[in-house]
Amino acid sequence: MVRALPTLNPPNRFDRWIVEYQDGEGAEQDLVIYEDQSKTILSKNESPDIGFRYSVNPYRGCLHGCAYCYARPSHEVLGFGAGTDFERKILVKRGAPELLRRALNKSTWQGDLIVLSGNTDCYQPIEQRFRLTRGCLEVCVETANPVHIITKSALVERDLDLIVRLRERAAVGVTLSIPFFDPEVARALEPYAPSPARRVQTLRHLSAAGIEAGVLVAPLVPGLSDGDLVPILEACQQAGAVRADMAPLRLPGNAAPVFIEALERHLPHKAHKVLRRVLEMRGGNFDDCRFYSRMQGQGRYLESVRRLFDIHAKRLGLDSSPIADKMSSTPKRKSPGEQLPLFS
Repeated sequence: MVRALPTLNPPNRFDRWIVEYQDGEGAEQDLVIYEDQSKTILSKNESPDIGFRYSVNPYRGCLHGCAYCYARPSHEVLGFGAGTDFERKILVKRGAPELLRRALNKSTWQGDLIVLSGNTDCYQPIEQRFRLTRGCLEVCVETANPVHIITKSALVERDLDLIVRLRERAAVGVTLSIPFFDPEVARALEPYAPSPARRVQTLRHLSAAGIEAGVLVAPLVPGLSDGDLVPILEACQQAGAVRADMAPLRLPGNAAPVFIEALERHLPHKAHKVLRRVLEMRGGNFDDCRFYSRMQGQGRYLESVRRLFDIHAKRLGLDSSPIADKMSSTPKRKSPGEQLPLFS
C-alpha cells in the first residue's frame, strides 16, 4: 500500500489503527460540524512565553486551512487528524456566550483581559453562520471587560459596532495576522483565508473607526515572509496600524508533515531553502517546545531578520514591543457601585 500524502491527514499519534490509501486515493472530506459540550469557555494560560492569562476559542479546528498552523495537533486529542480533519471537522461551542457571561459575572472575576483567539481563528468562515464570537463580544460589552482580537479575517468588520461600544467602556484592540504579502504564496499556504490586501483593508477600516489596530507577521516563514517584511509593515502603517510584531514559524507534532507536503506541492522551487532555514532557527528541529525558546527561535539568520524588522518598524513609527506586553496591560476594573445587567 502507498501512504497518503501527509496533508491529507497524517496518522493520529493517539490511534491504535492507521488508515493508508492506495495510489491516487485521498481523504477528500466534506465539512462536518460537531457540537462541543464544553462546560467552561475561558482557557487559562500558564506559559511564561505568552503575555496574557485568558483566552476564548468558540471553535475547534479552522476552515482557513493554513498549512503552517501550530494548533493542528490539538485536534488529535479529540480523536481527529491534524490534516484535513483539522480543516473540515469543526467543533462549535454553541454555549460560548452564556458560558462567558457566567464566568465574567462571578464575584471572583477580576476583569482580566481576554484574548480572542488563542488557538483557532474566532472569525473563521463559520462565524458568519453561528455568530458565537459576536455573542462573546456582546457579553464583554455588558461587563466592560477588556478584549484583544487576533484574526486573519475581514469578518471582524461586521462587529465594528460592538468593538466601538466596548472601546467606550474598556480597553480593546485588534491585530491582523499577515505573514505574506505575495498573494500567490498566501493562497498556497493559507488557502481559505482572505488575501493579504484584504487584511490590510480591514486594518484601514478598524483604524478609521478609532480602534487601535496592529499587524502580526506570524508565522515568519523563512525564505517566504522575510522578503515581504518591509512591504507588509509599510502597507499596514499607511492603513493606520500603530504597532507591529513578528513570531517565527514553529511546527509541533504533525503540523510539520502537513506544512512540508503543502510547501513541496505548491512551492517546490522554494521548499529546500525554507525547510533548511526552519531547522536552523529551531536548533535542527521543526519545533522547540521549551519555555522561553518556542516563541523566539535562534540562530544568525533569525537575528538578522529581527534586526530588519526592528529597523523598519522604528522608521515607520510602529510600536514593535512584543504584542504580549500590550495584551497584558492592566484592564479597566468595574467600579464598586456598578451593577451588571441581569438580562442580555
